[in-house]
Amino acid sequence: MGRALDAEVIVVGGGPAGASTAHALARQGVDVLVLDRAKFPRDKTCAEYLSPQASRVLSDMNVLDEIERSCPAHLAGMRVRAPDGHYADGEFAANHGFRPFRDYGLAIRRTILDAIVLDGARAAGARVEELVRVTDVNKDQTGRVNGVTVIGPDGSPRTLTSSYVVGADGLRSVVGKRLGLTWTSKIFPKRLALVAHYRNVRNVGALGEMHVDHGGYFGIVDVGMGLMNVAVVVPMSRAREIGEGRAEFLEQWIVSRPHLAERFVGAERVTPVRATGPFATESRPAWAPGAALVGDAADFFDPFTGEGIYAALRGGEVLAPFIAEALRGTRQNENRVLAGYETARRSEFGGKWKLERIVGMAIAYPYFLNNAAKALSRNKNMADLLVGVAGDFIPAKVVLNPRFLFNLFISPAFRN
Repeated sequence: MGRALDAEVIVVGGGPAGASTAHALARQGVDVLVLDRAKFPRDKTCAEYLSPQASRVLSDMNVLDEIERSCPAHLAGMRVRAPDGHYADGEFAANHGFRPFRDYGLAIRRTILDAIVLDGARAAGARVEELVRVTDVNKDQTGRVNGVTVIGPDGSPRTLTSSYVVGADGLRSVVGKRLGLTWTSKIFPKRLALVAHYRNVRNVGALGEMHVDHGGYFGIVDVGMGLMNVAVVVPMSRAREIGEGRAEFLEQWIVSRPHLAERFVGAERVTPVRATGPFATESRPAWAPGAALVGDAADFFDPFTGEGIYAALRGGEVLAPFIAEALRGTRQNENRVLAGYETARRSEFGGKWKLERIVGMAIAYPYFLNNAAKALSRNKNMADLLVGVAGDFIPAKVVLNPRFLFNLFISPAFRN
């Protein structure tokens, strides 16, 4: 008689992607075990922005009310400053005919958000083990994944078995790497981010802000309780220059740009400057026999469009039915079922992936972003549509057409 399973599904990572997956599976009666190397609440280097549609997933997980009680900031839209100084504002509540789940997005510290969402998975029936580090993915004689090797809080290794393993363990996914499913794009620019929190930044309103400059971009967003999430994103090629001087690099970026420096007079940095990246990670496909990836572990290109947390939450919803179906079916049908997950994932996120890459290339070539800012400042409807796509409630195909893209990136050059 074989060894009894430790869980039907082991989810590696207790952040939004793992918690959403575990919640959706547990509600279907699946025995789920979530493993995370941290003890919650824990911090996470992130822009800490949630699009309006993220609230729909949080509502379905029965955690939205608790998140609101934690006093997150409410965001009406986004403001972009181009390298030439042009500003463009887009809002979620607009006259384009599309309605989000809510008329605003949220911004909240990950120390608060992740603990609440993981508790939501627990409430649905998922088991959670913290301070457990996954070191390897195990396979049977046929090469199919059948569990993981972990190191527990006491430092001792254990082998845990399951029918399926879900990698929800972020940019540097152990599951993805051990299975050879993830890589860093060689085509698109790779970037890293430096992130910290400040108090007393001046003139921060209800719009999240992105200030694009030659060589990178700078973000400011209110995350509630008087804190501002402040980040600079630069090409990965500058990593050696930054070295251990993260705080100095971030502060120099601010003081060397007058439009930012004046707003930080008297501001106080209250958290260390942390780094994350490189971005531009991909996984095609995001599954192998006995395993699947979700969230940043499966795909993360660039934080500019604020896709990360929504994609993590929604990705768990997309994946769970396929894992549940595979559990009920036979091994002979497993590949067909998991291939269906890949198809669904591309259908759900493919348009946004295209838009992210177009925006990423525009950031790398300021001429195009300057044109875009001019176009958006002249045409509020275009700005609202783009922000709605970034807010996950307008289909990407609305802006991914030749006429829209021409009017956005090329046409302004002929009107100067």
